[in-house]
Parts: sequence; structure tokens; C-alpha cells
Amino acid sequence: MLDDQTMDCVLQALSDTTRRRLVERLSDGPAGVTELARPFDVTLSAVMQHLTVLERSGIVTSSKTGRVRTYQLVPGALQPVERWAHRQRTAWESRLDALATVLTDQSNPRPPAPGETP
Repeated sequence: MLDDQTMDCVLQALSDTTRRRLVERLSDGPAGVTELARPFDVTLSAVMQHLTVLERSGIVTSSKTGRVRTYQLVPGALQPVERWAHRQRTAWESRLDALATVLTDQSNPRPPAPGETP
């Protein structure tokens, strides 16, 4: 399980739309900075800053061959966050199921048993 500081770093990195879009693009495979920057209306420097945040959070890694820096996703980097989100969803679904049961019981009270006062 991720420690709180690491989880905070990963979630903060994913809190930005541009960075999420970069992660989505990298899910198709490794890419260079120029290719990653193409769909954005920002400078290469701005894209590099976003990629630096993603790299520091452990979501992506980079390698340099000559003058080309290539980025790729770190396999499994988001699985701890996914597991955490799944646990939260499961807990809330359980609570909502219990609430639904209570509300159903209140709206459909059982009839009194024979000899029982209503």
C-alpha cells in the first residue's frame, strides 16, 4: 500500500487535466516530448514541466537517446490508487445498500401477526 505522502503526490499529479491527458496518451505507448506536446496549445517547456511532475510522482519514466527524451508509463504505478478507490467505492456501496434496506423496510412495514396489536 502507498504511504500517504506518495498517494498525495500521485493524486496531485493527476489533479491536472493536461497531466491526465498525457497519461492517457502514454497508455498507447512511449512518446517523445514533441509528440506529446502536439495536441496542447502550450509551449514545450510547459509540457516538460507537466511531465516532470508525472515523473516525480512515479507515474512515468523517461529515457534520453541523443537529443530525444522519450516518456513511458510505469507499469502498475496507478494500481495502488485504483485499489484505494475500489475500497472506498465498496464501503459506500455497502452503506447505500444498508440504507436502501432500511428505507424499503420502512415503506413496506410487515403486517401484524395474528393476535398482535398493530
